[in-house]
Amino acid sequence: MVRKAIFITGGGSGIGRAVAVKFAAQGWMVGLGDISESGMAQTAAMLPAGTCFFVKLDVRDRAGWDAALSAFAESSGGRIDVLFNNAGIPIGGPLADLATDEIERTLDINLKGVLFGAQAAYPYLKAAGPGACLLNTASAAGLYGSPGMSVYCATKFGVRAITESLDGEWAADGIRVRDLMPGFIETPLLDHAPNRGSNHDVRSQVVGAGLEITPASTVADAAWAAVHGEKLHTTVGKTAQRLAFFSRWAPGMLRKQMKGRGVMG
Repeated sequence: MVRKAIFITGGGSGIGRAVAVKFAAQGWMVGLGDISESGMAQTAAMLPAGTCFFVKLDVRDRAGWDAALSAFAESSGGRIDVLFNNAGIPIGGPLADLATDEIERTLDINLKGVLFGAQAAYPYLKAAGPGACLLNTASAAGLYGSPGMSVYCATKFGVRAITESLDGEWAADGIRVRDLMPGFIETPLLDHAPNRGSNHDVRSQVVGAGLEITPASTVADAAWAAVHGEKLHTTVGKTAQRLAFFSRWAPGMLRKQMKGRGVMG
């Protein structure tokens, strides 16, 4: 029996780690790409022996993508069935207060990194045949623009658009293209400040707003279902599900609720 293989960016913690654990438990070969080698080593220690390969990768580096996927393919018997474009960073706060380099870094990692990953993975996914999948981490922030999250929302709307575009573009090649749209997930990113001028971490603002924090394992289950299912966009968590509902069925009400509000400031 041929063992399937998945390459996961941001695999050193959070959602990436939870997805690695999920797929390894199902007998898959797992490749991890991250800027944190120590984080990837910790993830690898949680997986069955012989199921994990990891390589340092900055998703902004197009040539680095080619090198990382080539190295992983050598360890996986030449195949990559799924690329999970998961690496991303948060940013929040009034647009006028954000530094240029903060904006550019977020755009480069969250948006260009996804495009580079898709481009680099395409020949492997095409060779893997029907059932291969590009899975992207979008966000509930890709459902409706929220105050204090303009840059982050722009990147996640972009990821959603990439998913929809490539779903059509790659259909003839038998490649599934899917994305996950989670709300606030229990990951280390919640303990970071939304921008360098903020004195509060994201977690305190989420809790203060009365929003739920979803376990990363729930996202991993959604990732498994997305890779094997027909749903283009998969919302994860109550916040994402509410936004999806109101943006479709009551956009006027949602717009009124959003004015003057924001989670990350």
